[in-house]
Amino acid sequence: MDYGKFKYEAAVKARESRKNQTQTIVKEIKLRPKIDPHDYGTKKGHVERFLKAGDKVKVTIMFRGREQSRPELGFRLLQRLADDVGDLGFVESQPKQDGRNMIMVIGPHRKKSEGKATAQPSGRQVPSPRGAAAPEDTPESQERTPASKAASQPASAEA
Repeated sequence: MDYGKFKYEAAVKARESRKNQTQTIVKEIKLRPKIDPHDYGTKKGHVERFLKAGDKVKVTIMFRGREQSRPELGFRLLQRLADDVGDLGFVESQPKQDGRNMIMVIGPHRKKSEGKATAQPSGRQVPSPRGAAAPEDTPESQERTPASKAASQPASAEA
C-alpha cells in the first residue's frame, strides 16, 4: 500500500469523524439569593432558551456579605429553578458551595443537533417561482373568465 494513500485515507476518516461531533457549549447565568420574581422569570426564560438550543447551563448564585451565612436560600432557589425547567433539562451536577458562589449545571435532554433542527421554523415554506403553476392553468381561474361566465348564464337571462 502506498504511504501517501494511507495518509490521505486517515485524513478523510478523521475529517468524517469530526463532522459528526458537536461542540459542548456551557452558558452561564448569575443570580443573587434576593431576586425579584420578575427578574427570576427573565433569568428562567434565558435558561429555557439555552436548553432548547441544546446548550448546557451553569447557574451561579453569588452571595455577598450576610448572605453567605444563609446558603440554604441559594440552594432552595437552585432547586426551584431545576424544577421549573425540568421538562427541558436535567441537573447534571447538584448545587455545591464554592467560596462565595453556589454552582449547579443543568444539561439538555436532547442532543444539540436535534435542538437546532427543531429551533428552525420549518412550518412556513416559500414557494418556488419556477415550480408554481401559471394562474391561467388553474381551474378556479378558468371559471372567472368572461367567456365562461357568458356560457354559464341561462339563455333566458340574456334575452
